Amino acid sequence: MIYDNIHAMDLYGIDLNLLVAFDALIAERSVTRAGKRIGRTQPAMSAALARLRALFGDELFVRGPSGLQPTQRASDLAEPLGRALSEISRTLDFTQRFDPAISSQEFTLALSDHPAFMLLPRLTEILRDQAPNVTLRIKAFTHRDDAVSILDAGEADLTIGVPPRQSVGGRILSKPLFEERFVCIMRHGHPAASHPLDLRSFLGLSHLLVSPEGERFGQVDAALAATGQRRRIALSLPQMYAAPALVARSDLIATLMEGVVKASACRDELVALPPPIALAPVSFVMSWHRRNEAHPVQRWLREILSGLQGPHPGK
Repeated sequence: MIYDNIHAMDLYGIDLNLLVAFDALIAERSVTRAGKRIGRTQPAMSAALARLRALFGDELFVRGPSGLQPTQRASDLAEPLGRALSEISRTLDFTQRFDPAISSQEFTLALSDHPAFMLLPRLTEILRDQAPNVTLRIKAFTHRDDAVSILDAGEADLTIGVPPRQSVGGRILSKPLFEERFVCIMRHGHPAASHPLDLRSFLGLSHLLVSPEGERFGQVDAALAATGQRRRIALSLPQMYAAPALVARSDLIATLMEGVVKASACRDELVALPPPIALAPVSFVMSWHRRNEAHPVQRWLREILSGLQGPHPGK
C-alpha cells in the first residue's frame, strides 16, 4: 500500500504525509475512517486537514449529508496526487525488494587475480541458476590500496582482495571471505625435495618471489628479516599463476599460496612442503562502501559471495 512505503518525507517543502492524508480523506470521506486507514488518530487527521487547507488555500472538504464532500479544488487534485503517490510507492517498493530471477541488474566487481580465479567460476554458476539476466562487469586491480579509491569513486559495487594498508575510517566496510596458507614448492627430483625442508636448506636455495604489487620484499622476507636473515631472490614476477610452471622447469623454490599451486596444471610435477618459518595465512576480504550497506540488491550480492567459501580447485 501507498501508506506502508511513504513516511515522513519532505518534497519541495511539502510533507508527503499530508498528501497521504489527503488521499485517505478522498477515499474515506471521513476524518475518523481516514485516520484508521493510515494509522493515525482522529486529532492527528484533523490537524493534517487543517494543514492541507492552509497549504492549498481551499477548504478541500466540507461536511455534507453523507460525510465529507470534496470541493472542486480537492476533486481537481485527487487524480494527479493519487497517481503521484502510487508512483512514489512503486519506486520505494522496488528499492526494498529484489527478485534475482527477473532482475537485469548490472554489477561491477573489482577483484585481484586470485579471488577472480577462485570465486568467479562458482559465482557465474549461481547467477546462471538464480539470476540469468544479471550482468557482471569485472574490474581488475593489483595494489591493495586501490580498492579504497575504487570504492570511494563508485567505480565498483564491491572489491575482493587482501585488506588495504591505509586507514579507511568507517566508510569502507569489509568481511573476510577466505584464507590461503603458504606452501613451498620445488620440482620433483629437486635435490632439496627428498627430505623435510629446514631453514638452513631453505636459505641455501635460489628463490622465486611473486609480488603482484611489484615489490622485492614479500611476507617471507619480512619473517626472515625479523630474525636477521635473508634469502637469495633469483627471479621476481607479478604473475602468481606463472610461478608453478617456472618452478617445475627450474631449480628454483617458491613460497606460494596453496590455492595457486592446486589450481596449476603443473601441480603433479611439483613437491609441496611446509615453510620452515612461521607465516601467517593471507586473508582475502570483500569490501564495500558504507553508502551501499543497506541497499537490498547490494546485500543480495554480498550474501551470494559470502557463501562461496569452499575448497580450492583441485582439492
